[in-house]
Amino acid sequence: MQLLSVAQLNLYLRELLDTDDLLRDVWVDGEISNFSRHSSGHCYFTLKEGDAQIGAVMWKSVAARLATLPLNGEAVLAHGRVAFYEVRGQVQLYVDALRPAGIGVLQAQFERLKERLGAEGLFDLSRKRPLPALPRRIGVVTSPTGAALQDILNVLRRRYPLAEVVIAPCQVQGTGASDTVVEALYALYDAAVDVIIVARGGGAAEDLWAFNDERVARAVFASPVPVVSGVGHETDTTIIDFVADVRAPTPSAAAELVSPDVTELADDLALLRTRMTAAVTQRLADAHDAVTWLADRLELRSPENRIRRDRQQLDELLRRATVMLDRRIALAHARLDGERGRLHALSPLATLGRGYAVVRHVAGALVTDAADVAPDDRVEITVRQGTFYARVE
Repeated sequence: MQLLSVAQLNLYLRELLDTDDLLRDVWVDGEISNFSRHSSGHCYFTLKEGDAQIGAVMWKSVAARLATLPLNGEAVLAHGRVAFYEVRGQVQLYVDALRPAGIGVLQAQFERLKERLGAEGLFDLSRKRPLPALPRRIGVVTSPTGAALQDILNVLRRRYPLAEVVIAPCQVQGTGASDTVVEALYALYDAAVDVIIVARGGGAAEDLWAFNDERVARAVFASPVPVVSGVGHETDTTIIDFVADVRAPTPSAAAELVSPDVTELADDLALLRTRMTAAVTQRLADAHDAVTWLADRLELRSPENRIRRDRQQLDELLRRATVMLDRRIALAHARLDGERGRLHALSPLATLGRGYAVVRHVAGALVTDAADVAPDDRVEITVRQGTFYARVE
């Protein structure tokens, strides 16, 4: 028996694998899982078959030769060499060629369930509901110990601390996870929440498989309130993404979708207050102008004003009538004076005043000629100052 250090053991294993002719040129049939592409362009993924798996590395130059990069759940044939990575003590397949071998088992199951539920109408856009603008109670279905819950809580505390968060804990992967997700959903249905977030962090396709379960999909479809799916990362897709009312790329994004920003709300309220104040002020000004106009019209049409105006008009008419009457009286006086003058000028008394006299017979006949009388006739003589009698000789 020989004692080896870790470094010596790893070196031995590396050399052992490097010198194995089978492992230096091998095709491996498996299903892609946990695929990721580093910023350097190198790709890292796992090849799976049942419970067996091996890590794989595909350099940037190899990936550049592919028409499309593989998807999680896709069955492939990978060619390369098996080597031992001393730094981490891992056996890895270094892939230099990759080609599809048909859809993997999980992916096939996913597509069949997706097609069947879609045909039943579980994905119809017509049944998608809008998210509440100001939710009072927000339900969250996720693992109580996962990072997804903390991400959600941090976003809600920052953006919308007014809402009450109701957490329905569940198992997000592994055996029995689907059952706990369904139980958590129905618990929230009885909790009178306004909206529900179903979330978990990213992972391999099989880690997210609880959210591809038909029972979970139907439970989401039965929700009485809008449901937001925030499972995995942006590149991950699960069945409940299609059933949910809204799909978010991450748990944090789901929290942002259901929570208005209190700062924006305060700004909106301030703007509304300003607009309402301006509108009310304008309405009051318009009402004041209308009341003033009506008051002026009422004053113009009031009985008191009408009587005052009628009295003024009557006074004016009386004044004009008086003036006209005075003028007519003055004119009549002038005419009368003129007629008086003419009458006086033509009056016999005026003639008598100049020394003339009127002679009449006692019987009253006017004597206008000397032949009208005879001696001893008695006559009446009228002068300016009176009348006397005389006898003709």
